[in-house]
Amino acid sequence: MARGSLPHIWAMRTWFVLLAMTIMFFHLLPLDTLPRRWAPPDLLIAFAFAWIMRRPEYVPVLVLAGVMLLADLLFQRPPGLLALLVVLGSEYMKNRTAGLSESSFAGEWISFCFVILAITLLNRLVLTLMLVQQAPLALNLIQMVLTMAVYPLVVFVTQALMGVRRLSPGDAEAFGSRR
Repeated sequence: MARGSLPHIWAMRTWFVLLAMTIMFFHLLPLDTLPRRWAPPDLLIAFAFAWIMRRPEYVPVLVLAGVMLLADLLFQRPPGLLALLVVLGSEYMKNRTAGLSESSFAGEWISFCFVILAITLLNRLVLTLMLVQQAPLALNLIQMVLTMAVYPLVVFVTQALMGVRRLSPGDAEAFGSRR
């Protein structure tokens, strides 16, 4: 099966949805009944951005929006807010992908960190303006920092185990990319 063929792209899209469902499943398992003093990293967002930075065609906007909206509903967050912010952040990163494909991983990681920072701050700002009860700021900051810190591991897993790699310039021309 060719790496750029339509069945392969749909298989990878299905793989992304299954990965997202698995992350949501384990997030919802009641492994600990006591409240935590820390918040785990948001692996769903980290994997989504890792896939988007490598192969944007594997995670189209509607798939990402649907997955994130489902996560909002399952995690009892305000429906659509974080989904919208993640979709906007992913579109921003997709537009930057062409410029980042030649840059180092450090540049990608810094861009990811800025987008996660923006998503976290905008989410808190909108929830504050709407007078929605929120988790303490420290928990949001811990989750943001842990998400930023776990991103290199997520990228490693994405590339090594899942085979989601960036296209080389020769591959991009073969597939008719506009880069």
